[in-house]
Order: sequence, then C-alpha cells, then structure tokens
Amino acid sequence: MLKSVLKIVVVLVLALGGGIWSVDLVLDRFGGFGELKVGVWSAYPAAGTTDADPYSKARAARKAYLALGAAEGLSFYARHDSNGRELRRNCIYQLDGLTPPARFWTLYAAAPDLEPIPQREELQTALHSRSLLYDDDGSISITIGPDASPKNWLPVQGSGNFVLVMTLYNTPAASSSGLSDLVMPRIIPTAGQEACRG
Repeated sequence: MLKSVLKIVVVLVLALGGGIWSVDLVLDRFGGFGELKVGVWSAYPAAGTTDADPYSKARAARKAYLALGAAEGLSFYARHDSNGRELRRNCIYQLDGLTPPARFWTLYAAAPDLEPIPQREELQTALHSRSLLYDDDGSISITIGPDASPKNWLPVQGSGNFVLVMTLYNTPAASSSGLSDLVMPRIIPTAGQEACRG
C-alpha cells in the first residue's frame, strides 16, 4: 500500500514539475502566433487586443506587462543583426535607415527576457525620436554598443545577448492597412578589431 502511494506521489510531482517547467520554457522562448516579420524585426500586432493568443496573454500576465492596443502603437523586437547573428552586448552595431511613420517612437536594449538592461547612472537607458540627430533624407544612424560614440549612441553594458525594442506610438503600422509596406532600420555589425570585446 505504501509503495503504491509513494509511486502516485512521485508521478504527481513529476507531472506537475514537468508541466510547470514546460509552460515556463514556452513562455520564455515562444514569441506567439500572428508574428509580423520585417527584416530582423518581429512584432505581434494582436498582442494588445482581445484577439491575442493565450501565450501572449499568459506572458503579459506573468511579467505584469501592459500591451499597447491596436490604436496606440506597436512594439518591434530585434534579436539578430542583419547578418543573422544574435545581438551581443560586447559588440558594436550601427542601426541605419528609415523608421515607419509614427508620432513618437522609443528604442532601448533589453535582456532576452525583455527586461531593460540597467545602465550606469550617468548613461541614458533609451532613445526617443525627438532626441536624435537625423540625416538629410530623414533616416537615422545610431551606434549601439558599450563604447561612447559621437552623434546618436545607445549604450549597452554587460555581457551576453540582448534584444532591441523599438516601440512606435500612434502609427499607421499598428493597423492592418499599414502593415504591408513597412520598412525598418537595418542593424549592421561594425567591422574591425574593436567591433567585439572578448
């Protein structure tokens, strides 16, 4: 009798532990259904709507994340550079090109779990569309990396991989009519010996 009770307890512990572990893994690794890809950038237009998939809703609840509604804006995530390699904090990148039309947008570096990367006290943690120097054609050029750079610079400290998060506010890109002809900036790794440390 005691053997069968012990077996049942072990099976229940394994089932519950395995279930919790698999859900945790899926919420961390699976982006969700309805992904919109523009180059290396990904977005989930339905994330802040009633049509959001269960994984998006569970991830938002777990992280206490309030997704933007379709009329409010759209967040894009880049985990790789334009060559397909994962973004690393000890490397230098150049974000170049035009951004989709938006009243306002922000750009910040986040850990793979999308928590913003903390910076030293005197460094800014994010950039926004009204604080940048633009080229004559309206495009942007932002240096992303650990070392200070002239013009537009987004500092990224520490080691390991990171994700770039660009959130467009009050943009036609958030509606279904604005999704067809989107163009996002490229993320180009800087060539040379100083491009990556370590």
